[in-house]
Amino acid sequence: MAERKLLVLFGSQTGTAEDMADRIGREAQRRHFTCKVEALDSYSVANLIHEPLVIFVCATTGQGDPPDNMKNFWRFLFRRNLPHNSLCRMDYAVLGLGDSSYTKFNFIAKKLHKRLLQLSANSLLPPALGDDQHDLGPDAVVDPWLKDLWNKVLWLYPLPQPLSIMSEDILLPAKLAVRLLDPEETGHNEIVERGNVPEPPSELHPFHAGMVSNQRVTAADHFQDVRLIEFNISGSGIQFSPGDVVMIQPQNPSQDVEKFCSLLRLDPDKLFLVEPQDPDTPLPPQLPQPCTVRHLVEKYLDIRSVPRRSFFQLLSYFSRDEQEREKLQEFSSAAGQDELYSYCNRPRRTTLEVLVDFPHTTSNIPSDYLLELIPRIRPRAFSIASSLQAHPDRLQILMAVVKYKTRLQEPRRGLCSTWLASVSPDHGVRIPMWVKKGSLKFPSEADTPMIMVGPGTGVAPFHAAIQERAALNKTGSCLVFGCRGKNRDFYFREEWEELEKRGLLTLFTAFSRDQEDKIYVQHRIKENAAYLWDLINTRRAFFFLAGNAKSMPVQVTDALKDVFRSEGAMSTAEAEQYFSMMEKSGRFQAETWS
Repeated sequence: MAERKLLVLFGSQTGTAEDMADRIGREAQRRHFTCKVEALDSYSVANLIHEPLVIFVCATTGQGDPPDNMKNFWRFLFRRNLPHNSLCRMDYAVLGLGDSSYTKFNFIAKKLHKRLLQLSANSLLPPALGDDQHDLGPDAVVDPWLKDLWNKVLWLYPLPQPLSIMSEDILLPAKLAVRLLDPEETGHNEIVERGNVPEPPSELHPFHAGMVSNQRVTAADHFQDVRLIEFNISGSGIQFSPGDVVMIQPQNPSQDVEKFCSLLRLDPDKLFLVEPQDPDTPLPPQLPQPCTVRHLVEKYLDIRSVPRRSFFQLLSYFSRDEQEREKLQEFSSAAGQDELYSYCNRPRRTTLEVLVDFPHTTSNIPSDYLLELIPRIRPRAFSIASSLQAHPDRLQILMAVVKYKTRLQEPRRGLCSTWLASVSPDHGVRIPMWVKKGSLKFPSEADTPMIMVGPGTGVAPFHAAIQERAALNKTGSCLVFGCRGKNRDFYFREEWEELEKRGLLTLFTAFSRDQEDKIYVQHRIKENAAYLWDLINTRRAFFFLAGNAKSMPVQVTDALKDVFRSEGAMSTAEAEQYFSMMEKSGRFQAETWS
């Protein structure tokens, strides 16, 4: 009989793909498979030729890019020298997670599926393409797909007699044990916080930067609080170029930490050790050993995130209250996803608020399951808004403080932006950070003109690029900037007006609310078509776009194609072709987010 061994590999940026991979791992356990769940870049990819059955779960990030924890795997898989029959002994399935508001929807899953076929792997069924935009999220596609997958897998790898599929009523054992230490065990176990470490800083070894300034750059009466925050990175070894991104590791507010500990009857000062229950489960590398409960809740558990379906499923096992258990089971069932969406996703209810709503269950959560129940706090990415050339040892971000109302009484607040906005430079709070390459690649020749379209905080990477060129006294920077009002949210106004006077910047502004008819960046592109076409056609300018992914990117690219038609005397098909040529050669680049 074929060995009943299953490997689940995931590429995850925000944790959704990891959560989905864990779900498949649990379902495999219930079907008595020997199952391992691992991030793609943690797995030794050369071993793939020996794997009989693999399920790939991968998200698509940015403009059709692989997540950070599968980039090495991605490079390896697309090596030209791999034999075409490398994976002929492998059965596989691909589950993609994406967002259909992006043009390259689930691009990574589609491309991975195609590449695995090229390497002679055997596809069990077509890829599942989960969509964040669906009311029920990716589960609308994933639930029926998984049902088909397990039917196929059990046909190929039948259950040995007399085994049957383990009931959903049975709680699977915890992957990690959380062992609370007795006072006599803690004497020599001082918790060690990582200080600043040798370059280059990374997620496991961030640089703890001091805050130099935290300035509101929108008018006091403007609805949105936007901050220009500057950090001191001297001695960090951090290097960056315009277009790069800084990752910041946020933490939970102290009042939430106290509330969580009180609900779960945990002593915040208690020390504990994390121990693996099976050899295939790695220890969380972000947690010190030993660790205090306070450190765990403040810096690791994402109690402010909107919980996923898997959270309700696991939580239901700990309920001694029949009513609470029934409700939790409903939320975790396929039939209860409309209810869950109304209760949790639509109002953006947090994990902490859910725990308050289920008090009899919450007080009964075993500490061993905490790390499975609540995901870790993910770092947040910000476009770097400054140039090292202009400001050595400094790093700036332009950040909108996230705050909005839902039907819940308390306004919803962004974890990272609320925390950073609350930090005063003179408090001595140090912010964990590291830098990674961004998706925007500015031209290496400083004389190549750049047209940059950046409405709102989308202008941050362009501020860095303009600042860098100005420091080198280079011309050729053209910015199309859009905001609501000249006197409300016109970021960097004085700086840009000064650069205009010096001939180092051409600036077009679109203030949408300063007149009766709304004016947006796409209108300014059409109005200045002749000037922009000359830059693009005669001077080989690069065109960059950054901002919100809703309708703006499509409207801007449509306006650009209008320029090609009107000024370049092109047909619609020729304009599309010219745009495609610019995109392929890197002369058109976009960085958008939803």
